Amino acid sequence: MIDMSTIKPLALLLSRVLLGVILIAHGWDKFQITGLEGVSGFFASLGIPAAGVVAPLVGAIELIGGIMILLGVFTRYVSAVVAVVMLGAALSAHVSAGIYVTNGGWELVGAIGAGMLALIAAGAGAWSIDAVLEQKRTTERELVNA
Repeated sequence: MIDMSTIKPLALLLSRVLLGVILIAHGWDKFQITGLEGVSGFFASLGIPAAGVVAPLVGAIELIGGIMILLGVFTRYVSAVVAVVMLGAALSAHVSAGIYVTNGGWELVGAIGAGMLALIAAGAGAWSIDAVLEQKRTTERELVNA
């Protein structure tokens, strides 16, 4: 029989690492590869208001949020913010192109968004900074109530 007490934290860890790396790569791209000027221009071409402000904000959410998700820090909150960003990306840039990412479609932002929803529901798991912080809070509560 499969021991879920090991599988669940391992699955959450692997999910966080994979999603975190994908987000970090996309945030890094916005700052260092495509660059904020290119991303801002693309956002402006989509009719996104204040594209010069939105581009670095999205890049920071992807880059910093990706690091936080990878480490499992404030995972549910960060995942909620990233899910909203992915929804915005899907609606503003990808839905009209269909599903396939090779055609500019929504499959990648949809998959990332689905991953974020799963992390919102499940949390970061036992092998995360969130779990360490929760254990510390629990220990402190037990000491106060003793």
